[in-house]
Amino acid sequence: MLSTGLPQGAVPKLERPGPLRDRVYEALLELITTRALQPGQHLVESELAGHLGVSRQPVREALQRLNTEGWVDLRPAQGAFVHEPTDEEADQLLTVRTLLEAEAARLAAANAGSAGVAVLEELCAQGESAVAADDVDAAVALNARLHAAVMELAGNAVLAELAGQVDRRVRWYYTPIARRRGQQSWIEHRELIAAIADRDEQRATELMREHTEHTRTSYHARRRS
Repeated sequence: MLSTGLPQGAVPKLERPGPLRDRVYEALLELITTRALQPGQHLVESELAGHLGVSRQPVREALQRLNTEGWVDLRPAQGAFVHEPTDEEADQLLTVRTLLEAEAARLAAANAGSAGVAVLEELCAQGESAVAADDVDAAVALNARLHAAVMELAGNAVLAELAGQVDRRVRWYYTPIARRRGQQSWIEHRELIAAIADRDEQRATELMREHTEHTRTSYHARRRS
């Protein structure tokens, strides 16, 4: 049940402006992508409404939208459940991510200046500290920020838009393996940043491809274990 399935402090505050249904949708999506709500978990409208301090109507509308987008499964006579991704779904998404991010790394190496590299190095240092402190949530967030920074340095708006469409789902897959990837992931980040700083497009492309492939294989290894 939801009342026993959410960690203390996990429910976000609905303080941002905008239609209530959109704020409820964003809150529920954040709980799903961070796995505060686990795949397969039963989502009870009345409990969600109580946690979020809203009526059941915006919750129902949000669940319908999340169902359309593949985050939630609505089952007749059973209710709503967090979607449980299949291996094929994960494989397809992470393969697309590899294509997008490898090209972003190449463009970042071609375009990045010293200020951009400094941003990457600072994010990497913060990520290393998060891993050392065993702060998985911070490590996941910093991983996403570092990859987004590489995408920004690439300077291709269309590529960034496509990457943004898969970013949250990538976080969803990455969260359960963040501890498994641990320090190795940030060693790979350091190597990537060095290639970008050296303006070595081929090396940056290869390193990003290897890095994202390690995430894909780690995810599948976790599913099999």
